[in-house]
Amino acid sequence: MSNMVDYEKHFRVYCEENSLTINLSFDMPEGYETANGTFDPTVNTLFINKEMLQSQPEYEQMFYLFHELLHALQYLHPERFDELISRSRLYVIQYDGTCYKLVDGEWKECKLDGSTERFTELYLGQPYERDANDFAYEKVKELLEDSPELQELHAFWTPKKPIADQAYEELYRQIDEITGETNESEDTSPTDG
Repeated sequence: MSNMVDYEKHFRVYCEENSLTINLSFDMPEGYETANGTFDPTVNTLFINKEMLQSQPEYEQMFYLFHELLHALQYLHPERFDELISRSRLYVIQYDGTCYKLVDGEWKECKLDGSTERFTELYLGQPYERDANDFAYEKVKELLEDSPELQELHAFWTPKKPIADQAYEELYRQIDEITGETNESEDTSPTDG
């Protein structure tokens, strides 16, 4: 019995329902070979690690697909989200303290000091990550029904304790300072000049 999720179908339906025009790829970008999925706004593509996920249960495959689909919506329709989610999508925090800021369609990189544990929690607590996890959980629950395993997966991607929005404001300020990019223009479209 195959538990292969019809990624294309779910992808197509979601994109139609939300007026999204994005690409779907099963070839993970460099550096993301072990990730479950990612959405890269610079190439307008949602990547799903189909090969790695094929041995996982259906609810898990769908969880990662819907998680990334919400990221696509966050990037392309920031007006549908609250201000902090909208702002947070411009920042990527990695477990090792490597951070990125999206500026004029390009990712600017910087490195912050701190423990892997701290950055893991900061990654999990990112407003746009929390939002995508909650959405994926609700969507899979709606399509497949709830299960202890699904609840566990959702909990796995949730920070152990809540992180104050203020901590993110501070973190984003730090990243802005190091990358030399301030937030004069909050929108992600390239500007003239």
